[in-house]
Amino acid sequence: MTYRTITADAAGTWKLGDLSVSRVGFGAMRLTGSAAFHHGTPSDRERSIAVLRKAVELGVTHIDTAAFYFSALRSANELINTALAPYPDDLVIAAKVGPYRDYHGEWGTSARPDQLRGHVEENLRQLGRDHLDVVYLRRMRQDSIAEHFGALAELREAGLVRHLGISAVRPRHLAEAQAIAPVVCVQNRYALDRPDPESDALLRLCGEQNVAFVPFYAVAGDAGEQGATAAHDEEVLAVARAHGATPAQVRIAWTLHQGPHVLAIPGTGNPDHLVENVAAAALRLTDEELARLNAARLQAG
Repeated sequence: MTYRTITADAAGTWKLGDLSVSRVGFGAMRLTGSAAFHHGTPSDRERSIAVLRKAVELGVTHIDTAAFYFSALRSANELINTALAPYPDDLVIAAKVGPYRDYHGEWGTSARPDQLRGHVEENLRQLGRDHLDVVYLRRMRQDSIAEHFGALAELREAGLVRHLGISAVRPRHLAEAQAIAPVVCVQNRYALDRPDPESDALLRLCGEQNVAFVPFYAVAGDAGEQGATAAHDEEVLAVARAHGATPAQVRIAWTLHQGPHVLAIPGTGNPDHLVENVAAAALRLTDEELARLNAARLQAG
């Protein structure tokens, strides 16, 4: 694959409500450094800004972020604002609310419904926007999301939010939210080497309802917030060799092959990795390769 000539357009687009986005997007969490949720080594500011600008240059029109994506000296939202404002007309920025961190980086309790407006307004302030394109309610172990999602629906009616999504949910939460306001996207942990029957069911349910399914940690696997996994199944390595691709590209391509409504949001602070991630938009896996990868996934469970 000639990475540097491939753009996100190769994977096509999907609509979040009335907003068209590239199916290969960009997750902003790792822009803030090697330990995005802790006090790790801060990222190089200029390199992070360059990564964001390069992403847009490569046709990425979907950026996933949150006000709680920060580490020592770095804020993902501030970096996005600095790099991309004034924002391109076709750029869609999705933010998450629900979790809470204080200014020292310590995690607090989940936001109450009456606190969500403040969380939305903090994202607006940091991004320099007068409205958010998409806001996810990140569920924090509560059994029902109705009260929290209802608070976000009120902000949508007030014009602060254009579209709503939900994150870290089970299939029943989608029905609960849809009864309150339209849901355009669902974001759950989902990866080739992490089989999860509930997430599989949710992915199918989203497809039936034309709701985008947006996996996070699709490249990281068990490594989670630490970044791309270094533990690759032999089937992943074999497919990568057959295509002259990287294992991370195979993981992104497998994600995209799960349905036209599935969006990938790989994140990185490395310009070269960004180019490789976007180039995965052009990687087409054969039916045989998908079957082998799916079989390996079942064995991982």
